[in-house]
Amino acid sequence: MNNIKGLIKKDLYNLSSYKMTVLVLVAFIALFGSFSEDSIQFIPIAISAAIGMIMLSTFNYDESSKSEHYILSLPTNKREVIKSKYILIILGNIIGSIIGVIITILAAYIVAFIKKSGIPQIDYGLIFTYALGGFFGVSLIEAIQIPSIYKWGAEKGRIQMFILIFILVMLIMGIVYIAGNITFNIDLAFLENLFGKYGVLLEVLMICLMYFISYKVSNKIYKNKE
Repeated sequence: MNNIKGLIKKDLYNLSSYKMTVLVLVAFIALFGSFSEDSIQFIPIAISAAIGMIMLSTFNYDESSKSEHYILSLPTNKREVIKSKYILIILGNIIGSIIGVIITILAAYIVAFIKKSGIPQIDYGLIFTYALGGFFGVSLIEAIQIPSIYKWGAEKGRIQMFILIFILVMLIMGIVYIAGNITFNIDLAFLENLFGKYGVLLEVLMICLMYFISYKVSNKIYKNKE
């Protein structure tokens, strides 16, 4: 566990150069989101995506500095290296979502102050839903990109990730098209009730499953890598 903590500290030290970038991004997103009540809803998604992508930059640092060879010469192993990356990235997503929620609430008060409409009527449930949606979207991208990076490297892995996402989107669109042209009965009330009650739980389980599969694939790729 101490080795994993040390690896996370190393990545956090590298990410410290992004402090100003993060502040500027958060300020820009908050300012843009404060233009209207409709745009406020997208603040947690934008901030989650921005911080999530910044977390992935640790792979670029490792590749450019070739620190991987030095790290593996220490009393650590490849499994710990991978665990440290996933822990860091998941924690970064959680922090990004929390920051997104806080900034969204502050932006709502800023809009209310500018419009002089008094205390804003904030739908905390909707904000949480958008934040979780942003978390899910970033997690999906990371779950695909991390194994790609371990397989092809940071630069090539990014290209492969876009190709995989494009294929995934095309498959989803194909499924939707086929489903739209097939006649079958769907109990929409049942589905709405199901997602209304268990939507958050299902989304969290999907996130956990995506990261679990991604971790297993990354571990297998990195284990066989020279």
